Amino acid sequence: MRLDRFFSEQTAYSRKEASALIRSGAVTLNGAVVRKPDAAVQPETDAVFLRGEPVIYQKHRYILLHKPEGVITASRDRAQKTVLDLLNPQDRLPGLAPAGRLDKDTSGLLLITDDGQLTHKMLSPKSHAPKYYLAALRDPFTPQIKAAFRAGILLREGDTEEACLPAESEAIAERLAVVELHEGRYHQVRRMFAAAGNFVEHLLRVQIGCVPLPPDLSAGAYLHIFYKDAENMLIKSHISDVCAFTSRNYSSYWIK
Repeated sequence: MRLDRFFSEQTAYSRKEASALIRSGAVTLNGAVVRKPDAAVQPETDAVFLRGEPVIYQKHRYILLHKPEGVITASRDRAQKTVLDLLNPQDRLPGLAPAGRLDKDTSGLLLITDDGQLTHKMLSPKSHAPKYYLAALRDPFTPQIKAAFRAGILLREGDTEEACLPAESEAIAERLAVVELHEGRYHQVRRMFAAAGNFVEHLLRVQIGCVPLPPDLSAGAYLHIFYKDAENMLIKSHISDVCAFTSRNYSSYWIK
């Protein structure tokens, strides 16, 4: 791989900017200054430094974001703030996109990655990543709602009604409930509660698969994770474990 291409893929610098940095003598390859943008680099084995700081090769990137309310899940938008706008300039690398979606008025855990294969697995009906939401409700959560969700509640889709996949749910307080989904319909959790005669006042995605929303990760903040961590988003958790985690860390999330 050419050195300038390596930089354009591993950093936020364009190919032209990377070439200028290399020619300026700011880059070392295996301890020696290199000034040729077309110098060959073996990404997996060579040591590349920019101004004394290592540039670590990663085939793909995985960013765990705590999406705040009011931000749309998109790569770009002319009028509204997107989840990629929350990233620092040096982290806005080519190919990054949200893996799935989280509604504008919903906050919580979102993966941003350039790994198309993992994104496909997360969204594919065959291996759809289980997602867990904490809903703050207008009215108490009842056994009737739990039974309706487990049976597959009907939602109107155009001129017809379609049954959702069976969904587990548990109350962690009178008006707080955790819901487990294995599909991703438009505003699904809110519409499910509405169909059951209740109303969602706030919604937080607290976990995807076995990966929880870190309690110390504030809304709008993010962290970098490894593939092995992102892959855990495909593994189902038991809802009782999610409820215990949520009760410990997020039962007072909306109390100011």
